[in-house]
Amino acid sequence: MTGDLIVFDGECVLCSRFFQFMLRHDREQRFSFATAQSVLGQRLYRERGLPTDDFETNLVFVEGRCFQRLDAFAAAMRALPGAWPLLGLCRFLPGFVKDPLYHAVARNRYRIFGRTETCMVPSPELRARFLDWIPAQQEDSA
Repeated sequence: MTGDLIVFDGECVLCSRFFQFMLRHDREQRFSFATAQSVLGQRLYRERGLPTDDFETNLVFVEGRCFQRLDAFAAAMRALPGAWPLLGLCRFLPGFVKDPLYHAVARNRYRIFGRTETCMVPSPELRARFLDWIPAQQEDSA
C-alpha cells in the first residue's frame, strides 16, 4: 500500500463525521479512504488481529505506519495544515488516560452518535479517493 490511508467504520455516524472532517481539511488530498466494511478494510483489520464485525478503532496509515485508537486520530491531525496538528499532542497522554477514554467513546459511539443501516457510497467525485469503496457483502454478490 502506498500513500496515507484512513480506514473508518462506514456505519458509524461519528466515524463518518471524522471522514467528512478529513475531506474538508485535507486540502492536499494526502489521504485515501476505505470503509472497514470493504474488502480492503476487512483485510487490514484481520491482518492486525482486530475484529472484522465490530470496529472500535479507525486505522490511520501515515508514511507506512499504522495507528489505532487515539493515536490514529493524533496521526491524522498531525497530517493536516494549520492549527490542527496541535490536536496531535493527545498522543503524549499516558496510556492509562487515553486508552480508557478512547474505549469509553468507542463502546458507546452508536448509542451516542447513531448508526446508519448501510455504508455510505461515495459520490463519483469522491470515488477516486477511495481505495476500495464497495462493501464486502455487495462485492461478493456482484
